[in-house]
Amino acid sequence: MEKKKNLFWLFALSSAVYFTQGIEGLPSQGLFYYLKETLNFSPEKIMFIGSITTLAWMVKPVIGYVIDNFFNRKAWIFISLVLDITTVLFLGLNTLPIVMLVSLILLNSTNSAFRDVAVDGIMCVEGKEHKVTGKIQSVQWISISVAGLITGIGGGYIAQRWGYRMGFLALIPVYVLVGLIAHFYRELHVTPRASGPKSYLLADLKKLFSDKRLIIVALFIFLYKYSPSFGTPLFFIQRDAFKWSKVWIGVLGTISTACGIIGSLLYYKFSAKINIKKWLFFSVFLGAIITLSYLYYTPQSAIVYDIVYSFIGMFIFLMVMDFMAQNTTKGLEATSFALLCSANNLALTASNLSGAYLLPTIGLKWLIIISAVTSFLCLPLINKIHNSENSV
Repeated sequence: MEKKKNLFWLFALSSAVYFTQGIEGLPSQGLFYYLKETLNFSPEKIMFIGSITTLAWMVKPVIGYVIDNFFNRKAWIFISLVLDITTVLFLGLNTLPIVMLVSLILLNSTNSAFRDVAVDGIMCVEGKEHKVTGKIQSVQWISISVAGLITGIGGGYIAQRWGYRMGFLALIPVYVLVGLIAHFYRELHVTPRASGPKSYLLADLKKLFSDKRLIIVALFIFLYKYSPSFGTPLFFIQRDAFKWSKVWIGVLGTISTACGIIGSLLYYKFSAKINIKKWLFFSVFLGAIITLSYLYYTPQSAIVYDIVYSFIGMFIFLMVMDFMAQNTTKGLEATSFALLCSANNLALTASNLSGAYLLPTIGLKWLIIISAVTSFLCLPLINKIHNSENSV
C-alpha cells in the first residue's frame, strides 16, 4: 500500500515538473513584445538574447553529475523552486536593465534545467524498478502539452493586458504547488556513490567518449536539428504585416499545441511498428520541403503551416527522442541521454545564433533557402548508425 501511494506521488511529481516547464512560457509573448515594441530590438538581437537564456540546457550532463553526487534529486527540486520564486519576484516587480533582465531569465532557465534533470533521474531509477518509465514519460509530455495550451491563450492575454512582468508573477503559485507535491513524494535510492564522485566521473567520461556509436548519434542529432533559424522574423511579419493581435497569436499557438497532442497520440500508437532509421531518413527531405514552403507566407498559409506542421513536428520530435533513448550507453543511460539532449539543445542555440547573424546580411528569403539546404547535412551519418537492440 505504501509503495502504491509513493508511486502515485512519483507520477504526480513528474507531471507537475513537466507542466511547470510548459507554463514557464507564460511571460514569453509579453517579453517578446517588450523587446520588439518597447526597446525596439531587431529580430537578430531578440534571437541572440533567446540563445543566451537557454545556455543551461546545453550542459545537462554536467547538471546530472552534480545532482547524482551531491544531496539528492528531491533536494535539488526544492532548491530550484526557492531560487525560481526569488527570481520571478525580481522579474515581476521591477523594470530591470537589459543585462540584469537577461541574467535573471538565464537563472530561471537554469533552475528549470535542474528540475528537469532531477525528475528524469527519478524516472530512470525508480521508474525502472516499477516498470513504469514509459507511462511516466507519457504523463510528462501530456502535462507539458496541456501547459502549452494554457500558455498559448493565457500568455497572449497577459501580454495584451499587463505585459511580461505579470507573466512571471503568475508562475509563483505553480512553483508553490510543485513544492507541495514534492513534499509528499518519498525518494528512494538516494545513497551517494561511496567511493567519491571524482573516480566515477573519470570512469564515466571514459566509457561515454569511447562509445563510438554514441558520438556518431550525438553528431547526427546536432546536424539533424541544426538549420539557421527564421522563426523570430516570422513573428515580426505577423505583427507588422499581418496586423495580428497578441491574443490571436496566442489562440493560434493553442490550436497548434492541440494538434501537437494529436501527433503525440499517433506516435504512441504506431511507434512500435515503424523503422526509426528509415523514417528519420525520409523526414530530412520532408523537413526541407516544409522549410521551403515558408517562402510563400501569407495570413492564410501561416495559419495552415502552424496547425499542420505542429502535428507533423510533434510526431517527428517524439521519433527523435525515441531514437536517442534507444542509442544510449548501457549502464549510463541517464547520463548518455542527457548528453544527446545537450547535442539537441546546442543545435537549437546554434540555429538561433546563425539565423541572427545571417538575417541582416542575406535577408529572410535566402535565410529560408539556406536553412532548407542545411537540412541535408546529417544524411551521410545515417548509414553509420547501427541499429540498437531495441530498434524495430
